[in-house]
This record gives sequence, C-alpha cells and structure tokens, in this order.
Amino acid sequence: MFQDEARFGRISQTRYCWCPKPLRPLTQAMVTQEYTYAYAAVSPVDGVLDTLILPSVNCACMQAFLDEVASRHPDENILMVVDGAGWHRSQAISLPDNLQLLFLPPYAPELNPVEHLWDDLREKSFHNRVFDSLDSLENHLELALADLEKSPRRVLGITAWLWIISALPN
Repeated sequence: MFQDEARFGRISQTRYCWCPKPLRPLTQAMVTQEYTYAYAAVSPVDGVLDTLILPSVNCACMQAFLDEVASRHPDENILMVVDGAGWHRSQAISLPDNLQLLFLPPYAPELNPVEHLWDDLREKSFHNRVFDSLDSLENHLELALADLEKSPRRVLGITAWLWIISALPN
C-alpha cells in the first residue's frame, strides 16, 4: 500500500467551468484558515483504498491511521510505502504486527500514486465550492472519500502504475 496525507480547507479553488452563451458562470470564493486532513492508503494492485479524516498531521494521528488500516486487513501483511515526513519516522510510532513501513526517497512525491488521488478528488469534488463551516467541509470530504473507496476500478485507473505493478511478485 502507498500512504499519504492531504490538507483540505475552507479555501475555494476557482476553476474554469462551462455554461451556455451568453451567460457567464458565477462562482464564489472564500479564504478562511480552517483545515482538516485526509489520510489515505491505497493498494495499486486491487484498488483497495482506506481513508480516514483526522484533525491534524502528527504522530498521534498517524498512529490512529496505521492502527485503523491494520485492523481493516487483519489477515494480510502490509508493506506501506510512506514519504519522509517527521511523523512517519518518529520513534513514538508503534507499528501493528501486520504492518511495515518502507520510505520513499527524499523529495520524491511523484513516486507516490496517492498524490494523484488527491488531485482527482480536488478536481472532481472540490472545485468552485464554498463551505459554510469546517463540519460541512468534513461531511463533503467524507462523502467524496467514501465514493472513492467504493470505486476500486476508478482507484486502479489512477494508481495502478506499470512500474509498481511490474515490481510486485505474481
């Protein structure tokens, strides 16, 4: 599995959109300093995606996420590929028995397919949107992540990179 975190906030991303001529599309914009974080782990082999929404990125939240993923796959041995974030390397992290971490090279986010899941999620679910509160943002994020979790073919289309699949034993 490949793992990553992403920050989602009450900052809107205005993008081009379609509307019939001669009308002009109206979109709202907002800049508010409120954020929540989505954690995700994906298996590029079968499209299994595990996600969790947590209040920050730190050792405690990472521990909660690792424990959750391990409990969702109790009969599997998981090799989780992570980046070099400080909370990933912390000695305070206690790995579940069925999980090991493998670190990506420094400054190489392009090697992590979860980054492309975030791009897809932001493009399809968060463009031209304004949220009244952090709770409404989290509710929308929860629905969008649940939709992704239920769509393994879509996840495979985004994350099943040839170099990853060919590196795995059959």
